[in-house]
Amino acid sequence: MLKGGEYLLDYIWFNDQSPVLKQLPSNFKSAAILLHPFVQMPLGWEESMRKTPCEHIYPSNNDALTIGKPVSWREIMSYSGLDSYNALALALLTSIYALKKEYKEVDLSNKLNSNLKSDLYFPTDDSTSVFLLHSLLKVLGSRGASKLYYLDPILENRGILNINDATPLDICNLCDKELIVTDENMDFAFMSLYESFTTLFFTKDKNIEQIVQTMNGEAVICDQKTFINWYF
Repeated sequence: MLKGGEYLLDYIWFNDQSPVLKQLPSNFKSAAILLHPFVQMPLGWEESMRKTPCEHIYPSNNDALTIGKPVSWREIMSYSGLDSYNALALALLTSIYALKKEYKEVDLSNKLNSNLKSDLYFPTDDSTSVFLLHSLLKVLGSRGASKLYYLDPILENRGILNINDATPLDICNLCDKELIVTDENMDFAFMSLYESFTTLFFTKDKNIEQIVQTMNGEAVICDQKTFINWYF
């Protein structure tokens, strides 16, 4: 049994009162906030799935992975008129009513929603995007680890999976909301964030930027002044 792994899995809360790096478990040195991609489904998919005109439709993880494709924040910015990751994050959070009244950016939200293309959906919130999990699993197993430890902090369900056998959908099915995962050597860890379109990824390495670059995604690299609510 890994005492270190148990310690990490019990360390699950990041507050917005101090920078992310100051809140990492002691053996972790760097962190990045991974941005969940938007989800593009085939043209006409939503219309074919809707049973009533007012029905809310959102792709399942399986649908997104098998017939959808990820769309980067930068691409959304290119045609929405939003000029930064911060602005896009505020537009998303305002749209799902995740911000207090004094922090809402209704103009940004309206600009985003009025410019979304057909069959294009917001990124996954609360849980890690299925589009990121293949790369994350690859990284967690890159230094010889064969097992990963996970915890659902809301229901306090925890367990162990074989990294080589685990699929992105397996991870998605572990819980509906927040989840923290680490490899058996505690070289890497990631956790989904409540009311967020991001996943926090952290490592023992001092330079996480090179690791993130190999994942071909988008991220905010945490420095000494980066807070969990980085978009303010």
